[in-house]
Amino acid sequence: MRPGDEDKSRSSATVARHPLMQGRLSLPNAQAMARAFGRSELAWRRENLAEVFAGFVEAGLAESLASTILDRVPLEPIEPYPTLVAQLRSLRWEIDLNPPLAKPLRFGVPELPDLAAVAQFLNLTPGELDWFADCGGWLRTAAGPLTHYRYRQLPKRSGRRLVEAPKPRLREIQRTINRRILACLPVHSACHGFEPGRNPATFSAPHSGAGLLIRMDLKNYFSSIGEPRVRAIFEAMGYSDVVSRSLAGLSTNASSIAALRGLDHEQRTFLRVPHLPQGAPTSPKLGNLAARGLDRRLSGFARRVGMTYTRYADDLAFSGGSDINAVSIVSSVERIVAAEGLFVNRQKTLIRRSHQRQILAGLTVNDRPQVPRDSYDKVRAILHNAARTGASVQNRGGHADFRAHVLGLISWIGETNPDRRERLLEMAAGVDWTT
Repeated sequence: MRPGDEDKSRSSATVARHPLMQGRLSLPNAQAMARAFGRSELAWRRENLAEVFAGFVEAGLAESLASTILDRVPLEPIEPYPTLVAQLRSLRWEIDLNPPLAKPLRFGVPELPDLAAVAQFLNLTPGELDWFADCGGWLRTAAGPLTHYRYRQLPKRSGRRLVEAPKPRLREIQRTINRRILACLPVHSACHGFEPGRNPATFSAPHSGAGLLIRMDLKNYFSSIGEPRVRAIFEAMGYSDVVSRSLAGLSTNASSIAALRGLDHEQRTFLRVPHLPQGAPTSPKLGNLAARGLDRRLSGFARRVGMTYTRYADDLAFSGGSDINAVSIVSSVERIVAAEGLFVNRQKTLIRRSHQRQILAGLTVNDRPQVPRDSYDKVRAILHNAARTGASVQNRGGHADFRAHVLGLISWIGETNPDRRERLLEMAAGVDWTT
């Protein structure tokens, strides 16, 4: 036996014989111990672990804990927090993993005091909850059938973007979270995207007839909102750290390495760590809640400079009098956005005066929000030609249900102009959609 091995064996044996193993005593919260070590930024050594643990248990037990964990995990893990929690959990001690809520619940959200309650709430077993939340990031390098998302790259003006669609079981879990938890929380009054009773028309209407319109775009909007910010949203509702971490894990995703091929470096930087996936049912509402601080600051700024502010997802709109210094406004907004941990896509910033066509969310707002005349004329021409030559000839986009596609365009136009909708519907009634 080498020098020190005897001490190591004795230390491990001490843990095995400790009364805690029989459950007659209890340890403090495992998450608190693991979190304390992570914040200490100490090296993964027995003496460092023991030093941190001694703040929670008596010194002898702290040494025993440190020795046992180092025996099991001799090399420093990439993420100490989940590793320490898993090791403490596996030692079969009576560890209070789910302490009482530190503060009362807010906004009328359902009571979820521990992970068992979360699993029951989502109709999952505890094991399934761990699997879908994937808080340890085990699935990032997994093969396609094991991942919880299907990935698809779509072209955009500059490069490509990644759509992350959750598979059916996770999608249903996220819908439950969205419907029964997130729907309880209010968003800022300036937010008009993905909210009941709000739409592109309500987003654009406050800017009608303005002498100056500034439109700005948030870059990598969903992917730049990471797991810590999402977890903070659930903690603000009153949920404990462990429950918030699990709910955030169910709502975020670290994209599969294979899915990132072909994307630019900036996108890969955001997508490789847990973030709001573009395609998940929970992402729009969580994105709005994460941007609440931004909306509050930009609304206050706009009032100070005599302007109006609204936001639709990643589109920011400011309007005011023609005498306002647009360049100064853009510069100030960029600083506020950066302070909130988000980014402005400068290539999409547009400044429009009243004599120019002002467009927000696809609607012209020079007079009142409505679909541009050329878009209306295009749909009218499609219906006119379809009535003469047959619908299939006009289906140049290869839509599986061309009639539904055209009726969707008519509905979009009719949201802001009922007269145009009626005229287009009359034309659509004269089309033989089977030819």
